[in-house]
Amino acid sequence: MQPIEVDHVSRIYQKYSARHRFQTFKSALVKGDLFRALRPDELVTALDDVTIFVEKGQTFGVIGENGSGKSTLLKLIAGIAKPTQGEVRTQGKISALIELGAGFHPEITGRENVFINGIMLGLTKKEITAKFDDIVEFAELEEFIDAPVKTYSSGMYMRLGFAIAINVNPDILLIDEVLAVGDAAFVPRCLDRIDDFRRRKKTILFVSHDLSTVGKICDRVAWLKNGRVRMIGESKRVVDAYLQDVAEKQERSFERRQQEPFVESSDQDRRQNRWGKREIEITRVVLKNARGEVGHVFSPEDGMLIEMDVVAHETADDFAFGIGIFNSQGICCYGTNTFLEEYEPVSIQGEGKIIFRIDKLSLVNGTYYLDVAVHKRDGYPYDYHRNLYSFLVSSTHKDVGVGLLLHTWSFTSGIGIKPPQD
Repeated sequence: MQPIEVDHVSRIYQKYSARHRFQTFKSALVKGDLFRALRPDELVTALDDVTIFVEKGQTFGVIGENGSGKSTLLKLIAGIAKPTQGEVRTQGKISALIELGAGFHPEITGRENVFINGIMLGLTKKEITAKFDDIVEFAELEEFIDAPVKTYSSGMYMRLGFAIAINVNPDILLIDEVLAVGDAAFVPRCLDRIDDFRRRKKTILFVSHDLSTVGKICDRVAWLKNGRVRMIGESKRVVDAYLQDVAEKQERSFERRQQEPFVESSDQDRRQNRWGKREIEITRVVLKNARGEVGHVFSPEDGMLIEMDVVAHETADDFAFGIGIFNSQGICCYGTNTFLEEYEPVSIQGEGKIIFRIDKLSLVNGTYYLDVAVHKRDGYPYDYHRNLYSFLVSSTHKDVGVGLLLHTWSFTSGIGIKPPQD
């Protein structure tokens, strides 16, 4: 038997109508509609025929969007909830860090909560006493351990919960998204302790939206979507498939948003954001990724192609093509044109196509707006399009600002710091 076996498991919740939520048992009897009032309006399937097996010593990740069933799965494995169908089997002592402060009594002290939680996790009072100092030290709560838990911040809650969970020496450690509230100094210590668990061949089930961490620490990953297992396999392969699915969803959503504002005022908006007599006219602008696929959502690594179809209604020998990229605050992130780059115009007539290739789209997450133009070298506009095209940069990087600058860090020997894991 494996440490964790989830065998064709479904979990269905009953969702009751809001109009009956305050109705009492007595009022329902008086009105004679007890059974109608208490009947669920609909059933919500949180998990649908999920099968997952986790081997001993494996760090197994679970990813998916909000509402995909990740937390429900952990609650079933932890024994907090029961499956509607199927069977969940576990072997060994389980320590679960699932909900922030779950099991903590807010009115009593951190010290008392340590003992209560330790006993709930199967330790004796003597064992908790022996581990108590390590728990408090790891949680960095020496000054607050005798204060009521209700006075703790969310970070203090998380630190204490994690410290208790890892010090009961479990065979299986379940971790939900709680690390998201950790501070910059504490989260690396948690990851170090998780690495220690991995070295000791403990079984870990790790649920997180932090895909970079999932990719680094997990041996295998399951991707849940709408309560079903979409994919199980090697971490990078599954994470990449999930990111591609998210990007496609963002693409569809972005396209819908792009279309909505122009339903009633397209002509007016375009008149305000386009000028020039169009002796040379830009007839079409298309954004593509480096593979030549049309889209509106790009990753920095993908790069981007900006294609412009133009037509010169009369022959001209004075012309330049330009682009400008602006962020949502209207700040110009980058701009250039063929005149600035010292291209020499010779002649243009009839139809043509211009392709502007960006090998690496070195921008931080966000929405960006695109200007395109064809003009004379002195700036006279033939056809100028201002902010008529937009795109989204979606990245796992956590940088802020405007651009992603290529960089490295170096430290002298007196500074102890660990680099991120590859």
